[in-house]
Amino acid sequence: MLNRRHLLAGAAAGAALSFPVFAFGQSQTTDKRLLVVILRGGMDGLSALAPVGDPQYAGLRGRLALPASGDNAVLRLDGTFGLHKNLAKMHALYGAGELLPVHACATAYRERSHFDAQNVLETGAVAPFARTEGWLNKALGALPQSRPEMGMALSAQAPLILRGQTAVATWSPSALPDVQDDTIARLLSLYEARDPALANALQSAMSANGIAMNSGADDMRGGARALAPLARIAARFLKSDDGPVAAVMEMGGWDTHANQGLEQGPLARALTLLDDGLDAFKQEMGPAWANTVVIIATEFGRTAAPNGAGGTDHGTGAAAFLSGGAVRGGRVLADWPGLARSALHEQRDLRPTTDLRAVFKGVLADHLRVPGGALERDAFPDSGAQRPMQGLLRA
Repeated sequence: MLNRRHLLAGAAAGAALSFPVFAFGQSQTTDKRLLVVILRGGMDGLSALAPVGDPQYAGLRGRLALPASGDNAVLRLDGTFGLHKNLAKMHALYGAGELLPVHACATAYRERSHFDAQNVLETGAVAPFARTEGWLNKALGALPQSRPEMGMALSAQAPLILRGQTAVATWSPSALPDVQDDTIARLLSLYEARDPALANALQSAMSANGIAMNSGADDMRGGARALAPLARIAARFLKSDDGPVAAVMEMGGWDTHANQGLEQGPLARALTLLDDGLDAFKQEMGPAWANTVVIIATEFGRTAAPNGAGGTDHGTGAAAFLSGGAVRGGRVLADWPGLARSALHEQRDLRPTTDLRAVFKGVLADHLRVPGGALERDAFPDSGAQRPMQGLLRA
């Protein structure tokens, strides 16, 4: 039988489909902020961050080789590397010292399964499914818990990287019609009279929705894969006085097995969306950008040579990016192994020389001040050989 509490809980669940539960608490004791962007599908780092100065690049990449000069040339960073031309805004960040590309990087994983690779990327473990909690959740749990939720996901449910004992929140746009203000007011009045816990949850959800949509409901236009609208909303949460310390976003569309293209095609379109998303996040953060780090990472790279379908298959060594006003950018971080056939991993992939765990640990230690013991014991167990990378941030 249903009693009044069951009915009220059902009504609250219905409201939560339009309004997320996000309990705002005390102000943060730190002004540092972190955004993690996961590129799902395996971004082709040899196109996003092209090593056009490598003497083997053009011959190995064949029809997928980006030009070093002339029409549609890469945006040069140094004598070896250039960004894809669709990353013009990120190139400007590099010029301002706010973008640090990382090449020939990988997790501890060396196989070719999306599911396994993403699991390792998000848990920080040495093998797939060795853990059920995410490294970011564990890292946030090592900080002073100055609010009920230290992190949030811009998605319907928390991705693995944010799952664990530390409380986090989620926000995502609703496909349901907007709830009338009068309906919400009546529900709130009913909850306040009958169930204070439900009233607090609804008030928190309304507060969160107000922050997310404070520039108008049309902010979510642009298609399901558009990153910029959600990036602006992530910035609003992070820069709020009572906002989370860290947020996570996801972007699909990087599994380019066929017709990958050069200046046009699915990869070029995805890079444009990424470029626009990072720029939108920076603009919305405003002055808070100075104390922000953005990590952009993917589960693995792609094969060095194209396949017969004009695309690339699952690889190993990848490219990643750090950005933000707190980043010491304007340089490429790469222990470059080269693209000679003998230098390739399994004679087909870029060989990884930088462990992403060292990069993540460096950001967490120097930016969020996560204690070293918690990094080694909780966030990234069995990673003692990968010391936190130094010099990633401005002094």
